[in-house]
Amino acid sequence: LHASRGSMSLGESEGGLPPDRVVDREEHILADSRRLIEQYHDPNPGSMLQIVLAPCSPFSVSGELMRQSAALARAYGVRLHTHLAETQDEEVFCEERFGLRPVAYMESLGWMGRDVWFAHAVYASPAEVQQFADTGCGVAHCPTSNMRLASGIAPVTAYLKAGVRVGLGVDGSASNDGSHMLAEARQAMLLQRLAASLSGASLSATDAPPLLTARQALELATRGGAAVLGRADLGSLQAGKCADFAAIRLERLAYAGGLHDPVAALVFCAPQQVDYLAVGGRLIVADAQLLTVEVPHLIERHNAAARRLVSPE
Repeated sequence: LHASRGSMSLGESEGGLPPDRVVDREEHILADSRRLIEQYHDPNPGSMLQIVLAPCSPFSVSGELMRQSAALARAYGVRLHTHLAETQDEEVFCEERFGLRPVAYMESLGWMGRDVWFAHAVYASPAEVQQFADTGCGVAHCPTSNMRLASGIAPVTAYLKAGVRVGLGVDGSASNDGSHMLAEARQAMLLQRLAASLSGASLSATDAPPLLTARQALELATRGGAAVLGRADLGSLQAGKCADFAAIRLERLAYAGGLHDPVAALVFCAPQQVDYLAVGGRLIVADAQLLTVEVPHLIERHNAAARRLVSPE
């Protein structure tokens, strides 16, 4: 688990997006960030818990909080994360408020390096794509969220061609109603194929841009995510790495006819539940049943909380 200490400090009254009632004082944010790192962060190989400092976005925190968060993270050797270049509205906000595009704004605050990854990064110019590659910044591609919010299509194939580290994300429950990593891999693959078509390039030409393959999409969800997090001990089944793996039975209706190419079946077909899942060698799912929590009880509590949110009286 890479737990992100999120923060919002720039409310509507100061020109930010969040309502004033949900923002926090910056001195409290920094003090609590320090507390969480000192209490919970484990930097060792095989670590099950690491802390990440994650000011929400350029339009929800001040530039000073971004700078101080970066300084704090680097003093403790933890990673940095924020949402960036997600929408065209954000681009307009940054240019009007700071006179800079979102990527240039983050560069001015010291947010470039291998310890940084950005969620979305939908609106990056070719020069900014190369800048990510040159500085080592990673990208968390969130295709379902980008489609749900009509944000746009991130230039994932351009990132990969340039050598940018790219992983997959589900964003959050406010913009993703499934949070299914196999579904994200499928959406990522299909969206990049759509983007190739929309680019106007002839896909039948000898110099046509390569289409994202099922294997590449699956690698975004595994090796790609590990690379973005800076975890050499995760992401693939190799001696000395953590025993994190999933097993899925292909002898089911959803995968009928796909045994000749299991990876393509897994990504192209409708996403299914895994049959077995191990994390750090510990079995978490067996026979498609979660072993670590009482699911019916959690669903009951969740539904009760949801009812209170929509009908507080």
